[in-house]
Amino acid sequence: MIKLIKQWMLVVTLLFTPVTWANEEVPAPSEAVTETATETVQTINLNTADAEVIAQSLQGVGLSKAQAIVAYREQNGNFVAIEELTAVKGIGERTLAKNVDRIRLQE
Repeated sequence: MIKLIKQWMLVVTLLFTPVTWANEEVPAPSEAVTETATETVQTINLNTADAEVIAQSLQGVGLSKAQAIVAYREQNGNFVAIEELTAVKGIGERTLAKNVDRIRLQE
């Protein structure tokens, strides 16, 4: 009789365990995106900023890449479109995508 009661308790416990897990609150992915989207991002003017400001402001851009950006700008004139930044050696689509919200081309 005791063995039957233990088996019955085990069955009941296993039946209700997934219900307990389902009640745990897990943040929805959209909530995490909302928090990130509300971050204030400081922008820089790529046509007037010096290499040090560019290096400090853009993700994945160190001083040598920032100097290459300034050199490209001096040789080719001001950037007309943000996508033009990928013409600078060492700046690819991924770097541009990480920084598109941080870049402006006019005051």
